[in-house]
Amino acid sequence: MLIDVDPQANATSSLGLTDPDRERSTYDVLLGSTPLADVVIETAIANLGLAPADRALSGAQIELVDLPNRERRLERALGPLLAASTDETRPYDLVLIDTPPSLGLLTLNALAASDYVLIPVQSEYLALEGLGQIVETLELVRGSLNPRLGLIGILLTMLDARTNLGQQVGAEVRRHFPAATFQTEIPRSVRLSEAPSFGRPIKLHDPSSRGGRAYVALTEELLARLGMHREPIEAAS
Repeated sequence: MLIDVDPQANATSSLGLTDPDRERSTYDVLLGSTPLADVVIETAIANLGLAPADRALSGAQIELVDLPNRERRLERALGPLLAASTDETRPYDLVLIDTPPSLGLLTLNALAASDYVLIPVQSEYLALEGLGQIVETLELVRGSLNPRLGLIGILLTMLDARTNLGQQVGAEVRRHFPAATFQTEIPRSVRLSEAPSFGRPIKLHDPSSRGGRAYVALTEELLARLGMHREPIEAAS
C-alpha cells in the first residue's frame, strides 16, 4: 500500500489520479474519523493499494496543531488495518508513505508510524548539505516519538553521470554513509520525467528503459535489506 500525505499529491497523480477522481483522501483520515481502509483504492498496478492525497492537506499542518496526539494520528489509523491481519490474511506486505519535503506535522505523522526511513538525495550540492541535518532529525524523532525508527537507506537520485558534480556528490555520500547508501543509483532520464504526465509509473510506462531498470534494481535491493526475499523482478514485460 502507498499512503500519500504530501499536499502536492505527486505520488497520487503519478498513478493517474486527480482530485475529482476521489471523494476522500488521507486528509479525511488525519483530520476526521474516516478509517484508512475506507480511503484506500486499487490502482493500475496489480496488488497495489493507494491512500490518495489531495490539496486539502495544504491546510492540515495548521489544523493538526490543536488536535490531541497530533503526531500520531496516522499511526492510530494504521493500527486497526494491521492489527486485524495475520501472516495468512495480511492485506499488505509493505506500506510505503510518501511525505512532504519538509519536517512538519504531516512528515512527523509518517515518521511516528514507520519502522524505517528511505532518504532520497538529489545529486546536487545543496541536497548533500542538508543530508546531515536529516539524519540528526531522525535521531531526535527516534528519541522522542518512535524508538523503533531506523534508516533503511540513502538513495542517490537524478544522477547525471556526465557531470563531475554528480559523481562528487555520490562519492561524498558514500564516504560518510558507506553502509546506508544503496548501490543502485537513479539516473536522470527523459522516460522517468515524462511518466507522471501519462499518469503511469515507470513500471507501466517504459519498464525496459534505463530508469525502469534502475528502479527494478532498487526494489530488489530494498527487499533484501528488509529481509523480504522473493523471485527476481522482471524489468520488461
